[in-house]
Amino acid sequence: MIDILCREVPRTQEKLPILGFGCMRFVEKNGSIDEERSKALLRYAIDKGITHLDTAWMYHHGQSESFLGRALADGYREKVTISTKLPHWLVKSREDMDFFLNTQLNRLNTNYIDYYLIHSIGRESWDRMKACGVMEFLDTAKADGRIKHTGFSFHEDTKTFKEIVDAYPWDCCLIQYNIIDEFSQAGREGLTYAAQKGLAVFIMEPLRGGKLARNPPGEIAHIWEQAPVKRTMAEWALRWLWDQPEITMVLSGMNDFAQVDENCRTAETAYPGSLTAEEQSVIRRVSDTWHSLMKVPCTGCQYCMPCPFGVHIPSCFEMYNNLFMFGDTWRTNAVYAARLGGVMSGYSVASACVGCGACLSACPQGIHIPERLKEVSDRLEGPFFQVLVLGAKIALPIMRRFAFLKNSKWMNC
Repeated sequence: MIDILCREVPRTQEKLPILGFGCMRFVEKNGSIDEERSKALLRYAIDKGITHLDTAWMYHHGQSESFLGRALADGYREKVTISTKLPHWLVKSREDMDFFLNTQLNRLNTNYIDYYLIHSIGRESWDRMKACGVMEFLDTAKADGRIKHTGFSFHEDTKTFKEIVDAYPWDCCLIQYNIIDEFSQAGREGLTYAAQKGLAVFIMEPLRGGKLARNPPGEIAHIWEQAPVKRTMAEWALRWLWDQPEITMVLSGMNDFAQVDENCRTAETAYPGSLTAEEQSVIRRVSDTWHSLMKVPCTGCQYCMPCPFGVHIPSCFEMYNNLFMFGDTWRTNAVYAARLGGVMSGYSVASACVGCGACLSACPQGIHIPERLKEVSDRLEGPFFQVLVLGAKIALPIMRRFAFLKNSKWMNC
């Protein structure tokens, strides 16, 4: 086993690895988790020392918890700690809380959950959950052994975050935090506050939905090239997080073995305070440049889905941001037409949005989705859009046929 560094949970002195496995982005096959491949990857990660797994009721359309229950057979459950989350938006009564927890225990094939979080709580939802008796529920579930530790995940403002931190003796919290989101949502101020109050702070979206680990636009690539130390973008982003002693653990949604290996190597030596002032300056320049390029702060979490009118909202924003971050106008327009113009999927383009607002309360980033979708349609659905769609419909079958012939024995003989 690799010696991944550990940090203590302040209130329990339990040691957790600084790298946890986020179970929202497993490889899929035919619309479901590719269980054979994902189980092999998960056990590989556990054997490497990534012994905390984070899941939720809704991940992979409700499949993630049940998959983990099967994947952790043969003694693997005893090797890990698990965090999962109560879907507060489905809770209407105190009895519902027991229903969801007991169902999750059954899905996970376990008698207890190590860290039980209220999922994506905010000001209004916290008030509603208090009225439903959530504090008594958490106390009871801890007392009867169904959960060991309590926490909450969060996507709103710093003021609300502090109020929720102070409202209950939580053991941990889970916040979105990375080199782009240092001063949004709970932010650095919230991170420091929670740590001072004795909460373990877990981090989600360390790579902004993978965007911080992809091929960067030229402005950012140039900054990395001038850095005093050569690292991958993922390593830079993770080291920046682990440099901060207030952070207990970073969750990464790894979906291939190379990602596991790289992140484990980084987690062996990522001590607090180990980045130099020069390295910190490089990261600050990168963060400022990303902010100047990104038009919509969407992380691709898909909480806004499904859209009642078929718009694949995260894909629309992804391609809109790519247009500005990577500058490949023709390719972006072509991919947008192929993916969302009815060629490669049944999803609809941004212009199908009618402004119903069903997505607004679901977005943890607070994006005014209908307004931003109008921007997307104005920019990516110009006068030649239907021509691109027609071209994609003609080209795709030809490309698939060519790929088939290329891989056939006839082509290789």
